[in-house]
Amino acid sequence: MPKYSKSEAFALAKEKLIKSGCSEENTKGISDGIIDAEFSGIKSHGFHYLPIYCNHLKIGKINGVSQPSLEKISNSSIKVNADNGFAHSAINKGLPLLFDMCSKEGISSMSIFNSYNCGVLGYHTKRIAEKGYLGLGFTNAPASIAPLGGVKAVVGTNPFSVAAPHKGIASIVIDQSASVVAKSEISVRSKTGEPIPEGWAFDNQGNSTTDAKEALKGTMAPSGGYKGFGTGLMVEILTACIAGGNLGTKASSFAGEDGGPPSTGQFFIAINPEKFNSNYENSLQTLIDSIVTQEGARLPGSKRQANFQSNMNSDIEISEDLINRINQI
Repeated sequence: MPKYSKSEAFALAKEKLIKSGCSEENTKGISDGIIDAEFSGIKSHGFHYLPIYCNHLKIGKINGVSQPSLEKISNSSIKVNADNGFAHSAINKGLPLLFDMCSKEGISSMSIFNSYNCGVLGYHTKRIAEKGYLGLGFTNAPASIAPLGGVKAVVGTNPFSVAAPHKGIASIVIDQSASVVAKSEISVRSKTGEPIPEGWAFDNQGNSTTDAKEALKGTMAPSGGYKGFGTGLMVEILTACIAGGNLGTKASSFAGEDGGPPSTGQFFIAINPEKFNSNYENSLQTLIDSIVTQEGARLPGSKRQANFQSNMNSDIEISEDLINRINQI
């Protein structure tokens, strides 16, 4: 299996993005996200997505030369128009001000609209936590989950993420979608022909299926039944109704070629814990201990954090099939 150093992998992503119509400035955020996903062991959001990104740049679903614009709407709130480019570029533009406002006000928020897929949501909340703030993130997606009892998709997989800071790192990272599994996991299996587990998705008739291709024609199974749909609805309200992104029912696919830019939305909240509770660090440590001292129990986000630490100085492996597709770009 071909291996690439971090610098080689970054250069590969940058080269293919630029050849597909992305400005050099806009390659950094998305390339950083791809590399982080690979190091974190989330390969479904790593180089697997690069051919899709490049194709979407070429056909106009992503504005590769986007110029995000920022508006401060209060002492603790900003909104960023992503100009139908990568969400990463818009998020990067807003984060410095989000941090500055949070340090002064104790809490700050940032909405993103007219944006494309933000990749791994926990990557962005992790960066907020690494600055010492509790990070909350929400992002919507093209509709793929039907309400309980229905068969027509209304909300997307719509993940939310919470990253808690402790001793200078993101010690807890919760990153979960409203569906049983991220749609990209089914997309990967549709390409390999591997069946999906029972309970992940339904076909277009509302029947449970283990065929990934049929699942992509139908709807995703909500995590926890009505609770999962409720979570997706909460995210939809924050990212579409408040932030101004397209509703999932109006957003074009993150995977297919139909339609123009998805123009979805994200919403982020940063909280300075020390301004609310001077005993925050001790309290969080006690909470962490109550989990990790139990044999077999795992702290949310610990696996991806451990993967990142062990992989950050290692080469990135890309399958022969995938690298062949990337080399054709």
